[in-house]
Amino acid sequence: MGLAAIRHWLLGIRTFTLKLSLQVKLILSFVFVIFIPVVLFSWYTLDEESAKAMKELKKNSENVLAVEKINIENNIELMGWTGQLALSNREMNNYLQIEQLQDAARVLYIKKDVVNSFQYFLFNNPRITNVRLFTDNQYVYEIWPVILQESRIQDKPWHDAVMKQDGLPWWEIQESVGLTGVPSEQSPNEPFMTYLQEFKYPDNRTHNGILEISMKLSDFFSQTFSSVQDMNSQLIVVARSGQVFSLKASPVFEQHSAEELMNNVKLTNNPEYETVQLKVNGHSYLAFQSYIPSIDVHLVNMVSLADTKEGINHSRVRYIVLISLLVAFLVLLSYSMQAMILRRLKVLRESIQQVRSGNFNVELPPITGTDEVGELGLHYSRLILKINELIQEQATRQAAGKEAELRALKNQIDSHFLYNTLENVKMLAEIEGQYLISDIMTSLGGMMRYSMEWKREHVLLSDEIQQVKNYVSVMNIRYDGRLDLRLSIASECLEQESLKMSLQPAVENAIKHGMSRMHSSDGNLVITISAVRRDQACVIEITDSGCGIPEEKLGLLNRMLRMEDSAYQDVRQLFVRKHNQDSNGIGLRNVDQRLVMSYGTEYGIQIESQEGSYTRIIMTLPYRVMEGD
Repeated sequence: MGLAAIRHWLLGIRTFTLKLSLQVKLILSFVFVIFIPVVLFSWYTLDEESAKAMKELKKNSENVLAVEKINIENNIELMGWTGQLALSNREMNNYLQIEQLQDAARVLYIKKDVVNSFQYFLFNNPRITNVRLFTDNQYVYEIWPVILQESRIQDKPWHDAVMKQDGLPWWEIQESVGLTGVPSEQSPNEPFMTYLQEFKYPDNRTHNGILEISMKLSDFFSQTFSSVQDMNSQLIVVARSGQVFSLKASPVFEQHSAEELMNNVKLTNNPEYETVQLKVNGHSYLAFQSYIPSIDVHLVNMVSLADTKEGINHSRVRYIVLISLLVAFLVLLSYSMQAMILRRLKVLRESIQQVRSGNFNVELPPITGTDEVGELGLHYSRLILKINELIQEQATRQAAGKEAELRALKNQIDSHFLYNTLENVKMLAEIEGQYLISDIMTSLGGMMRYSMEWKREHVLLSDEIQQVKNYVSVMNIRYDGRLDLRLSIASECLEQESLKMSLQPAVENAIKHGMSRMHSSDGNLVITISAVRRDQACVIEITDSGCGIPEEKLGLLNRMLRMEDSAYQDVRQLFVRKHNQDSNGIGLRNVDQRLVMSYGTEYGIQIESQEGSYTRIIMTLPYRVMEGD
């Protein structure tokens, strides 16, 4: 486009605008001056929200993969340990290496003593499905389900691969571990992760057989097949053969199966996390993948972006509605101000110029009359007052909003900073071989995460017990390992409903007073926590082997648990002066009050003690089993 054409185009626009009424010009000026910046700001804000949502989605997906990889590493270690234990059984090796046929009595002895003992030791973990030894020794009789002839598996596709490993482990995902002709085999529809390893004769050169250890795939990849997951994501396991395993009932697979989705993902042998975005028939997904070289398996977290995009679209619609309302407001405002522009504009020009420069404290010159100009002056002055009010309100609102955002961000940064710092210290301690420090960091991190993430008031009793374990582990550093925590928890009480942070104050009280007035010869303090069900109640007892409490003081402490606040404060001051102690059971009183508020006056805390022997805190709760997570 030439310069002459541009000039002609601008002249045409000018001619067109001159034909428009002043009212229309005012409307267009308001729209273009305010509407366009608002649109640009809204567009930028929406992009920021979208980027934040995707960042949070990526972080959550990587956390899911990390947790599952930890589960997998634990199962790999378990199956490897089981394999070492199986191949180190001397009597079993002697039987597998015999060089002549055995009589029935000898075979019966192997069956009753050796094989049964072998099974007992190897199957002490319920996740192990079976352990089988396939041998090519023709003198060995089969004793199912442990000792079998290798001819039964020579047609398996993985047999040659195991032989090429030269005694190293080989991992294989099988649709089933059933064998033809062997009774009591598992259902062929149940997939398994199998640990396979060749074992040899003592000369370490001659092949003797193959060890097989199996675990259900749902146990090996526990997070993948768990029914308690995010509705928008699902873990997928891809075997070396390309076969896909996952929870088929997951909502992520409502539109497309796991196989269809994985056909659109290019897998890499990178153990780090990689992200792939894909679109299948109009549905968008994010695939976070990681390769596990030890078992030659790809782990993929498939995330549906439907809800995320729906949220972004909702935000977009809200912005469009707000902008439309703003346009309507500007149009109405310009119409209401048209009378101000009809006459005596010269009188108001200086005032308007000051307003345009940002001075909203301008004094309007006196305008007499009741015509349009007089009305214009009145409305103009009111408009200035209203704008000042709106600016002040908006400034106050923005300041409050920013302060709230900063507080929330600070809390998030502080907690995440502490967690990450503890994890870094833990990893450094492990690298340096300081495993005691590593364990303490684990306990301290568990305590902090448990106490800081207060999402609900009631938790499982087992969670409270774990918090106490972590606390005692940390306190043992201070007391040189002189704290001995003993647990006696009935199985029916592990899922008992309990108030969060209700046990730790009692244990803190036991340690503080028990260690300060220690009377045992070895200087150790034994803390015993027991829980039993009695009719419709769960009774929890925290007993320490400290020096106990005098009878007079014990009665006062029990009465202080249920006193009114005013009476309690008076007795507390007398107690502190008389016994010269800073602590007076305020922590136990708080726990007792929480129990009474939650369950009623018939439940709560009672203190028992025998001077010179022990102190026992008895906590009575209604027997309730928590359901769900």
